[in-house]
Amino acid sequence: MPSSISRYVVTLLLCLSSLASQALAADQPEKRTISLTGSGAIKTTPDMVEISTGVTSEAPSARVALDENTESMTKVVERLKGEGIEAKDIQTTNFSVGPVYRRERDGTEPVIVGYRVTNQVRITLRDTAKLGAILDKVVSLGANQIGSIEFGVSEPEALKDEARKLALKNATENAKVYTEAAGVGLGPILSISEQESSYQPRFAPAAARMEAAAPAPIEAGTASVQVRVNVTWELN
Repeated sequence: MPSSISRYVVTLLLCLSSLASQALAADQPEKRTISLTGSGAIKTTPDMVEISTGVTSEAPSARVALDENTESMTKVVERLKGEGIEAKDIQTTNFSVGPVYRRERDGTEPVIVGYRVTNQVRITLRDTAKLGAILDKVVSLGANQIGSIEFGVSEPEALKDEARKLALKNATENAKVYTEAAGVGLGPILSISEQESSYQPRFAPAAARMEAAAPAPIEAGTASVQVRVNVTWELN
């Protein structure tokens, strides 16, 4: 019996304590706040570029098409390494062998007239100034496909930190405008949340098939990093 009374007393004290806390919270005025979104962007000159290139070969037989493709692609890769591009920066992205069909005008079934072999690699070039010369060299050695050309930066996270600072500064400046217009003071920050951050490399268009020509005049332009934050302040 005494233990039951003790449990009852403890439960009663906890309930009274909770009611007292709720009453105290109700007596305190609700904090006045302001919440705004700020954005920051950093633009920079790209220090790297990724290129998709490759060789497509066609011949009456799959064996001949493969041999011709292998010979050209080997020259391309060897030349890339000779230009100082490391093996880790050359990655095969597609290799395929398939028949080439001819459709007859009389409506009969298409017939196989040859075979097509495609070998594509993705190259990371860490000196953007060499891009035009590299494209010229790989095309002269047999590369007849240039896909995407993507300019970017090797360490975008460092740029994101700078963009975050700008985003917070932008939100704070806007908050000061509102509070001054309302005749109130801007108090301490209650919360900061990052809504969005993005890294936007620059893409340059490239023809699907190319012939040997003079070094292509491709400009790197700028890459950008953007951040949006939501900030809440207490009003004084």
